[in-house]
Amino acid sequence: MMTVENKLLKELYDYFYVRPELDEQENEVEECHKALIAALEKPERKLVLRIIDAQNYITEQTSLDSFMAGFELAWRLSIELQNEENERSFSYRTRRTGARCVWDDEI
Repeated sequence: MMTVENKLLKELYDYFYVRPELDEQENEVEECHKALIAALEKPERKLVLRIIDAQNYITEQTSLDSFMAGFELAWRLSIELQNEENERSFSYRTRRTGARCVWDDEI
């Protein structure tokens, strides 16, 4: 079952993903497929098609997983940079107002 978060990431993936041009490789796959159809009987052809479908599914899922992992990494880096920026901003404001940290042993 796909979570709401994963569904959103899938929608982002579908929106932003641009499939690379692989015309030469696709033509080669098609030619090999036609040669197999001519050489194999129906049960063997079905088996080859099942293999191709399974490989396509693995490729699609790997690509989606890679996108999600990259998105999560970018999100975490963004949060980390934002936290760092907030700390830097706080440090600047503290210096500007003359405030200073007082330790327990100084009281």
